[in-house]
Amino acid sequence: MATEVIMPQMGESIAEGTITKWLVEVGETVELDQPLFEISTDKVDAEIPSPTAGVLLEVKFPAGSMVEVDQVVAVIGEAGEEAAAEPVVDPEPEQPMTPLVEAAAEPTKEAELVERVRRFSSPLVRRMAAEEGIDLSQLEGTGIHGRVTKQDLVTHLERRTATLPLAPSSTPRKAEVLSPAKRPPGEFLVPAFSDGDNVKIEPMSNIRRLTAAHMVYSKQTSAHVSSVFHLDLSRVAKIRNRAKQGFLATHGTKLTFMPFIFRAVANALIANPKLNASIDGTDVVFKKDINLGMAVALDWGLIVPVIRHADRLNLVGLAKAANDLADRARSKKLNPEEVLGGTFTVTNPGVFGSLFGTPIINQPQVAILGVGNIEKRPVVDTDTEGNDTIAIKTMCYFAITFDHRLVDGADADRFMIDIRQTLLEETWSELDAFV
Repeated sequence: MATEVIMPQMGESIAEGTITKWLVEVGETVELDQPLFEISTDKVDAEIPSPTAGVLLEVKFPAGSMVEVDQVVAVIGEAGEEAAAEPVVDPEPEQPMTPLVEAAAEPTKEAELVERVRRFSSPLVRRMAAEEGIDLSQLEGTGIHGRVTKQDLVTHLERRTATLPLAPSSTPRKAEVLSPAKRPPGEFLVPAFSDGDNVKIEPMSNIRRLTAAHMVYSKQTSAHVSSVFHLDLSRVAKIRNRAKQGFLATHGTKLTFMPFIFRAVANALIANPKLNASIDGTDVVFKKDINLGMAVALDWGLIVPVIRHADRLNLVGLAKAANDLADRARSKKLNPEEVLGGTFTVTNPGVFGSLFGTPIINQPQVAILGVGNIEKRPVVDTDTEGNDTIAIKTMCYFAITFDHRLVDGADADRFMIDIRQTLLEETWSELDAFV
């Protein structure tokens, strides 16, 4: 008996996903729970396991297809078995009858809009449209059955604000600059290339397009301001160096600098709740949970898994959680809920050698912390009597980017001072057992 493989729903608000790669060819044997195909949504990339053992008899959607949840994407059965023919299904199922008010009355514009919004856009798209004052009934959707997708909305916003469109192209095309008569008011588009240019054009990956869309949306939404602090991590470095071998032997995972930083951030968020908030119209939403997003760079893009209730975890718990999430992000093993619900984000460009960066806020959060390269540097050291000497210390630039609609410079600076205080004064006594 053949088994149908369906497109799973990777989160409550996810209505569709893109099949990015088939990991098994038609005719090949597959084991139960063996990775069968990869999908990408606006929340997570993931490998989907086979629901049964057998032979892959049929693939109904090739790689690159966007498929609605609960659609059959493949059939698995026994060798030599044929996939069952699909039943004929009415593409527009008859809707339940409703009481007639006026037999000849046509649906009102309000009813048409509600129905279109309900059927053709996800909750994320509806929220974005409401925030931007966009009437979804006026947009042409490119999703299945005319659904207005997040990319449709972002493209509309980009055109409205005179930024370059993000739609990918897999074939060479002629560059075009719109004439003033055809150009929307205030919009000037510069072509990416001209006729005769020696170029190679490749479509963006799904996660790259979604990241680009989210970054543009964030810059259009928040009033970004950045401030940079130079922090002394010498004490943390000494404690870490003494404990890291014992920590690895006991827990089987590395002790990096990041758990120390996560602890300092969580403490600072408790003392500065404005940075653990979101803006909802003219209301401020203070988050009672501290869920730290940690940006993870992948070969194919960027993803931000979330350490939930970070303030309740000790250093061991933070280290285990961070390493586990990063490892599973790189192997596409994250669950959808593990990239949702972040209240504050920490990104670490310093791992690649960068001194510091000014990251873009991860919406709907109001701040993000960028951690630069941690290295020994010569600094001026002043003793208790005011004498200055040149000392070699382990230093790092911390850059906080905040939304000036809610967070003032003084708020951000107090937050950073609290981080510095934790890094300088915390005893980290839980590491004594590993020394």
